Amino acid sequence: MKNGLRKPWTSADTQISLLALPTAVWFLLFSYLPMFGVIIAFKKYHINGSFLNSLLTSDWVGLHYFKLLLNNDDVWIALRNTIAYNLVMLVVGTTLTIALALLVSELLNKQLAKVYQTLMFFPYFLSWVVITALVWGFLSQDMGLVNDLIVRLGGERRRFYMESGFWPPFLVFLSQWKTLGYSMIVYLATITGLDKEIYEAALIDGASKWKQVTRITLPMMRTVIVLMFILNIGKIFYSDFGLFYQVPRDSNSLAAVTTTLDVFVYKQLMSPTTPIGMTAAAALFQSVTALVLTLLANKIVSRIDPDSAMI
Repeated sequence: MKNGLRKPWTSADTQISLLALPTAVWFLLFSYLPMFGVIIAFKKYHINGSFLNSLLTSDWVGLHYFKLLLNNDDVWIALRNTIAYNLVMLVVGTTLTIALALLVSELLNKQLAKVYQTLMFFPYFLSWVVITALVWGFLSQDMGLVNDLIVRLGGERRRFYMESGFWPPFLVFLSQWKTLGYSMIVYLATITGLDKEIYEAALIDGASKWKQVTRITLPMMRTVIVLMFILNIGKIFYSDFGLFYQVPRDSNSLAAVTTTLDVFVYKQLMSPTTPIGMTAAAALFQSVTALVLTLLANKIVSRIDPDSAMI
């Protein structure tokens, strides 16, 4: 802009706008328009014709459903499980992902590195329905391979789907096994894009591989690591529904260790006695806390290291 005159619209602007249009329409339809339904959490919803008419004619109840949530013991169990699992997965997942990215990047045989990366990435494409069937094939009391092996070794069959102590570490393991290869891509791409001349200079100065990793690679990855950490903090009140609902096969014996907020919302939504406003209140709570935690984490990072903050 010169002399207060706006730069004229060019063909490049048109091309970029058309390129961004599908994404803008997608977010408008699936992210912004559904936000109108948030008011269900504050109304005693009853069916009266169309959805819009039902929503507008329903009576306001204020924070009634949020009070019901706070007085529900199952919510606190789900909240505890959700936060605990996500904290463990955040620490374990970040550590393993960075470590594997570093190991793969250091392989001299690039063809072998691609094979390893493909093998680690493959589980991400498996649906939880398929994984649930595989887990059942291993852990089933009557026909499971693990129990068959235990019997052959002289032991007795175990009822894995009733042992609550077994599932927390197993669910963390399954989560990392499925997502590790996919999460590694971002870090691996960052390592690949680093300036190789820096490593050559460090090698001339006599730096070992460990020194190169700790003094060059990790510091230069700091911005990406912090960014991914901020994004994951925003998901701390969410959980993978398929992992916590389908894999344990909704076993009542495991409810105390497998019920997360997403599972709780689904079960309440399927219950004929639970008002839909209560499930909407729980979902709204998740969204608001995710936004607050993301902004708070970004604010803290901006105070410590402004270059690594999102905004």
